[in-house]
Amino acid sequence: MPLPTPSQTVGPFYGYALPFPGGGDLVPYGHPDAITLHGQVYDGAGEPLPDALLETWQAAPDGTLTGRSGSLRRDPVTGGFAGRRSTDFTGFARVATDAEGHWEVRTLRPPAAAPYLCVCVFARGLTHHLFTRAYVGPPNIDDAVLAAVPEDRRDTLIARRAADGVTYRFDIRLQGGSLQSGSFQAGSLRGGKETVFLDFG
Repeated sequence: MPLPTPSQTVGPFYGYALPFPGGGDLVPYGHPDAITLHGQVYDGAGEPLPDALLETWQAAPDGTLTGRSGSLRRDPVTGGFAGRRSTDFTGFARVATDAEGHWEVRTLRPPAAAPYLCVCVFARGLTHHLFTRAYVGPPNIDDAVLAAVPEDRRDTLIARRAADGVTYRFDIRLQGGSLQSGSFQAGSLRGGKETVFLDFG
């Protein structure tokens, strides 16, 4: 039986085709129920990554997980991107980091039963993308993921709420923190603890 093809780094090649205008705008500016989740992505040396890509998925406020497909619109004349339909909440966002490693998603608050966004991180030097969660509300007492995380590491999954109550900061630090074979691998990182990453394999 032939061996599988070895993995190569996941980036930064994705940056040429995957991002699209308005990829972080799940709801339009001025939406009365919008919240903003933002932060920076740092590498293992604690430096911001200017070419990372993040995807987020979440439940709609009513708890549904199906989302609405086909929200991207095309300009019928030029064929170019004409933005999302604001009435179709997909639950999916895709954003690239800027020169300072910053990213931002404008969305609706997820339900209290699942008060988090699932986050997938693509970055140079990684052979596989990484999965984590950003909690933007009080975690459910029955949340199995948080229960499996050592208590001193859980804060890396909790977004910090700003004074306005609708803006949350979630920084991602790429070193260690993977859940593999039932145990977490922790390391050290200048400037803060590494983010906990999840293995769904």
